[in-house]
Amino acid sequence: MFLAQNIMEKKIKAVINGIGGYVPEAILDNEELSRMVDTSDEWIMSRIGIKTRHVLGERRGSAYMGIKAVQDLIDKTSLDTKDVDLLICCTTTPSFVFPSNASLICGALGITSAYGYDLAAACSGFIFGLDTCATMIESGKYKKIILVCSEKMTAITNYEDRNTCPLFGDGAAAVLIEPTTEDVGVVDSILRIDGLGKENLHLKAGGSLHPASIETVTNKEHYIYQEGQAVFKRAVSDMSAVAEEIMIKNALTSDDIAWLVPHQANIRIIEAVAKRMSLPREKTLINIEHYGNTSAASIPLCLWDYESRLRKGDILVLAAFGAGFSWGSVLLKWGYDIEHSKKM
Repeated sequence: MFLAQNIMEKKIKAVINGIGGYVPEAILDNEELSRMVDTSDEWIMSRIGIKTRHVLGERRGSAYMGIKAVQDLIDKTSLDTKDVDLLICCTTTPSFVFPSNASLICGALGITSAYGYDLAAACSGFIFGLDTCATMIESGKYKKIILVCSEKMTAITNYEDRNTCPLFGDGAAAVLIEPTTEDVGVVDSILRIDGLGKENLHLKAGGSLHPASIETVTNKEHYIYQEGQAVFKRAVSDMSAVAEEIMIKNALTSDDIAWLVPHQANIRIIEAVAKRMSLPREKTLINIEHYGNTSAASIPLCLWDYESRLRKGDILVLAAFGAGFSWGSVLLKWGYDIEHSKKM
């Protein structure tokens, strides 16, 4: 009786127990980009740190990549789709206004016993979604949740704008989140949004305020508008502060952290966050050079890329900053070991 009660009292935590990913085969490199707009490989690499980015193409939407990423996850974990309780898709570039990407992904893969929805938090999508999933798992109501992030950023990129077109790429990644009573999983999170970023970073048309029209298309209002310096300063400040805050809150030092997994927006932002945390580059997971900024998909794609390096019990700090402005950090203890070669 005492043993049963003791087991019952163990805290349920949410742990990532598998990860899948997908990036399109087509690659846009800096040399080709420099023939499209006034830029160069040297300029892009020195300021942003991106060499190539994957491009989905015109005839497919972000849900296609989400389906591919979830299928990869299912194959790797031998997950029975009938056991899935919930699927959340983090995206700012859904295939349709409605139905949701979550609905399209579930329909394509025969996930029929779950419910699902899309979550839009721009580049902060994965950490916002991870916190949501953790809360649902901790409630005891849900046992198997798929969190998938899929972004077709090239669909909203203006390739006549030299300041923004080198930044973005396409891709998707998905994680399986389950309950555990082991000392692994989501430990803590700090998430914020202030609503002050509208003028600095937005997509003007396509919503209910400015529906698509001949004028909005002619005026190129369906592309990302970003004031680079303003966004850069806030990203460095807020990502650095919140990553440091979660360490202090949990009495951790740089020696305790195995990996920093930052949103892959700009190599200089990543380096600034790592410096604030007193972490060397070798403790920072970086793949921006090969993928560019894939918005909500960037952190899980990084985990997917480096999965073979992660060890059970590793302490990870995830940090992101995105439109809104939205930002935050998640403290995570990695939940499993796997042996396979790195994909990059």
